[in-house]
Amino acid sequence: VQLQASGGGLVQAGGSLRLACTASGSTFSSYTVAWFRMAPGKEREFVAAQFRNGGRTYYADSVKGRFTMSRDNAKKMVSLQMDSLKPEDTAVYYCAADRGLILSEIRNEYQYDYWGQGTQVTVSS
Repeated sequence: VQLQASGGGLVQAGGSLRLACTASGSTFSSYTVAWFRMAPGKEREFVAAQFRNGGRTYYADSVKGRFTMSRDNAKKMVSLQMDSLKPEDTAVYYCAADRGLILSEIRNEYQYDYWGQGTQVTVSS
């Protein structure tokens, strides 16, 4: 599967952005999909993930209650709605996908073989 992330930009603190990750390939519905981010000078960190069949979404504590991940398998797309943005949310955001992951693995970036190119999100104070 190939992934393409989009939707980043510059927003003031308290604002909102919606990121999208579109996929190519006929088996997108069989993939667990996640969002990660990398801030300047920091390691890439987990943001959110959802298993292939939808259902519960798992979030990092730092974004819980502010970010909402959704997926549309028919459109081969996942979205990340980001509300109440903070300057510390500034980062390059990546979508990632893989199959066969279990719950204990979904927060680990090394479990994902397929990555989008990243989209920059900048939140000004």
